[in-house]
Amino acid sequence: MREGKAAVLTEQQLTRLFKIIKTERHAERNLAICYMSFGLGLRVGEIATLRVHDVLDTSGELRDHFQITRANSKTNTNREVFLTNPRVRRSVSRYIEQRQSEEGVAFNTNSFLFRSQKASAFTPNTMQQMIKRLFRRAGLPESASSHSGRRGFATSLIARGIDLKSVSVLMGHATVNQTAAYAESNPHVLKNVAATAF
Repeated sequence: MREGKAAVLTEQQLTRLFKIIKTERHAERNLAICYMSFGLGLRVGEIATLRVHDVLDTSGELRDHFQITRANSKTNTNREVFLTNPRVRRSVSRYIEQRQSEEGVAFNTNSFLFRSQKASAFTPNTMQQMIKRLFRRAGLPESASSHSGRRGFATSLIARGIDLKSVSVLMGHATVNQTAAYAESNPHVLKNVAATAF
């Protein structure tokens, strides 16, 4: 699906999705993946390439920010990601604690943060398929895709009045015009703007 066309989920749909994820295998991993998508606006390809040391510092504490390197970025530029949302932090922290508990001394901070059922790295495509399966189980619309989290992140910030430049930086967009498309296509934002015209 082309970027910018994925469905933005309602609060009720998100709640249902998280409830379904909690009942399934790999719940902590899948919750952390979804929180990184919906709460940080990361692309699936960016999430799939993260390593444990990207989010943990040398003392084993969760960082408050990390970088998506240009090699792993669609725009071929480095981007700061702020891991400051409490819900996202809690979810990522629980998942890492679970992995540390399961792997013990074999836990390696150089390993990929998210691993597939076979304990290998996800490709962006396999992670995308896994997310799509979760969405189907939660009864989400067909137009919901792995890009729905990123799109929801942007539209939520814009709807709360965050300036386009800040949203653009968080999204890693090359121009503010790319970010503006999220505002223009959000009927709730347009409705609020129209209500305050004069």
